[in-house]
Amino acid sequence: MVVSVRQKSAIRNQKSASENMKLQSAKDLTVYVKAYTLAMRVFEISKRFPPEERFALTSQIRRSSRSVCMNLREAWSKRRYEAHFVSKLTDCDGENSESNTSLDFAKSCAYISDAEHSELVGLTIETGKMLGAIIQNPAPFLLTSDLELLRPRT
Repeated sequence: MVVSVRQKSAIRNQKSASENMKLQSAKDLTVYVKAYTLAMRVFEISKRFPPEERFALTSQIRRSSRSVCMNLREAWSKRRYEAHFVSKLTDCDGENSESNTSLDFAKSCAYISDAEHSELVGLTIETGKMLGAIIQNPAPFLLTSDLELLRPRT
């Protein structure tokens, strides 16, 4: 797969952040912040969905949007093993795509406005691009040795 200019830029930005501030957790990643923002916006907007959607679209879109963050945190804990890290990131990407699809349904059912749809789908697209960039080049995020785990945090 070819890495786009945007993906390279996302990798570069994440690398810079990693080098400049020594990331302490997945919460420090821009992609995590965007995914969390999406999940919270989805939560607020889905409060307006009709009661008959409670066990269908409402719970599904909330679950998938939150799952991006949860899987990202799990991926972060598996950075010692590239295959595990990438696998969990792939799960994040799948949940992010699922959220995007649920947003399409919400718009088609007139539960959200065109503007809300555009905003939230935009967040899923940005998140997906960032996840894709990390999946394509996970090396800057991996733990290189057990000694790195023993270093005191500053």
